[in-house]
Amino acid sequence: MLTGFAPFAGEKLNPSWEAVRALDGRVVEDHRIVTVELPCEFDASTPALWHALRRAEPRVAIGVGLAGGREGISLERVAINLIDARIPDNAGAQPVDLPVLRGGTSAFFSTLPIKASLLALHEAGLAAHISQTAGTYVCNQVFYALMHALRRCRNTRAGFVHVPWLPEQAAAHGQPGMPLGQMTRALEVIVYTALTTRTDLRIAAGAVS
Repeated sequence: MLTGFAPFAGEKLNPSWEAVRALDGRVVEDHRIVTVELPCEFDASTPALWHALRRAEPRVAIGVGLAGGREGISLERVAINLIDARIPDNAGAQPVDLPVLRGGTSAFFSTLPIKASLLALHEAGLAAHISQTAGTYVCNQVFYALMHALRRCRNTRAGFVHVPWLPEQAAAHGQPGMPLGQMTRALEVIVYTALTTRTDLRIAAGAVS
């Protein structure tokens, strides 16, 4: 299962959803990809995510969001139990210094093979890096909620990936971008790696950067 976000902050497109929906129905290692568009809203995104998880019961679940200003694909390592919104969400909410889940653990780590994925992305000629922060906006909330929901599901690998602007958006913002086809290919590589790699690589991230 792949999730992307609706457009926000005045943008007409959200690259995360454009890349995700291009893979809807694609079969990877005998698993059919199911895609879900999540609202960019604090109150609505988590219930929508959990509903989608119950319906899909996925072998791999990856949240995808936009990180405008970053270059290439960001493989996120950790989700934290914190919301601190720099800008309002699409419903006008702007929570500051609140937990994603009251009483929840401080953080969750991705269970995706992120270093093996990084190597596979580079071998495919795709720009990518491992990120140590998913921010404190709706992306991090969904990442945290995803890992919380699957914390006892040993047969499901899950995590979060950030994509940059599309080229036309990047030009308008004066920031790095990536063609949609490369984003879609990158997500497919990550799904394939998650399905076929039993144990992640145990090497320094810089060794495969």
